[in-house]
Amino acid sequence: MIAMSHRSTTYIGPFALARTLAWLRLCAIAGQSVAVLVCAWWMQLQIPLLPLLVGIGLLAVFSVFAAWRLRQPWPVREWETIGHIAADTLVLGYLLYFTGGASNPFITLLLVPIALSAAALSVRAILAVAALAGVAYVILLYWHVSLPMPMHGEVRGGFSLHVAGMAVNFVISALLLGFFINRLAHALRVQQLEVQRVRERALRDEGILAIATQAAGAAHELNTPLSTMRTLLPELRREHVGDTSLAEDLALLEGQVDRCRTILREMVAFGKAQLSQEPERLSVTEFIHGCLERFQLLRPEAELTLELDDTTAQTVLRTPPGLRHALLNLLNNAADASASRHSHAVELLVSRDTGWLQLSVRDHGPGFGATGEPTLLGHSQKQSGLGIGLALAEATAERLNGEMIAGNTDHGAEVCLRLPLAVIAEK
Repeated sequence: MIAMSHRSTTYIGPFALARTLAWLRLCAIAGQSVAVLVCAWWMQLQIPLLPLLVGIGLLAVFSVFAAWRLRQPWPVREWETIGHIAADTLVLGYLLYFTGGASNPFITLLLVPIALSAAALSVRAILAVAALAGVAYVILLYWHVSLPMPMHGEVRGGFSLHVAGMAVNFVISALLLGFFINRLAHALRVQQLEVQRVRERALRDEGILAIATQAAGAAHELNTPLSTMRTLLPELRREHVGDTSLAEDLALLEGQVDRCRTILREMVAFGKAQLSQEPERLSVTEFIHGCLERFQLLRPEAELTLELDDTTAQTVLRTPPGLRHALLNLLNNAADASASRHSHAVELLVSRDTGWLQLSVRDHGPGFGATGEPTLLGHSQKQSGLGIGLALAEATAERLNGEMIAGNTDHGAEVCLRLPLAVIAEK
């Protein structure tokens, strides 16, 4: 099945960086706690344990605040993200101050915020973050508490403490930069795909608007010739009363003219309803049967099967004007597809699924292509028609915050309109 809906995504920028920093902060709290305890208890280094644990505790408190902030509805600004980085840099500098300052191999962790900011913030913000890191480095270079043992003294396994720290720092930096920059790059790719989708949707909507404009003009122009034909046809019937076959043809033409006038009146009513934005209030039963009556008039040869359970049938809808036309387009497409295989069978399944109304239309035709691309373009594999039925139905689904799902069944194709009841149902 091919889903034609697109849900919200996370864009790269201050919010994405702030969220990445929140996860990174949790990793830092865990890593710093382990490092301090290992140095104090396992390596028996005489480090100021209490001040270091206080610094880690302050970072934990700020982490809780940052997590609460990210859940708030107001947007995260760039200056606020810089503030989060400043807090992290301050705590890291505080911890490095008590553990050797710039001579501590973990001093290079000051570069991590700069690398992350380069992928998400403006040049001015990156310079601000770099300045923070630079100031912290210079301060730690001259003011710090030296470790109680030589940085290059031998430890277990023949490695110096400094070299061992550099190795651990390398692994941590590689993991952090690799993982979190990948997350930011993924957010950028998602943003690019979203921009492309919006551009394609705008082009499609522009085409639909052009068609609607032409249809409105054609409807206005057709009204005059239809009125003329409706006036002349009864006179022709009276003049040729004795010609039975001609009278039957004229009666058929008169019926077709009345049908065209009805369609034009519905087009005008639809346009007025769109402008007023006043939806109809109908039960699902009334809405579905109204659509089916119209469909049977358009396609009297179609053999339509309806499946509608009692619970769904009693649901009251605030029916948007375009929904009826979307369903009729799908039914008409299904009838055309079935006709291409010398069948008149069309199935309509109406159901509810956890807050969604599902309108599934099945045919007995050739189905969609293997790639599913025809559904995105609004075309099935039928050879006749204008080829915009699916595109119009998809546009209606998107306007109602729904989705259109298309795929193949054992006998043909199935197109399902899924619409949120929160949008279309009467409260």
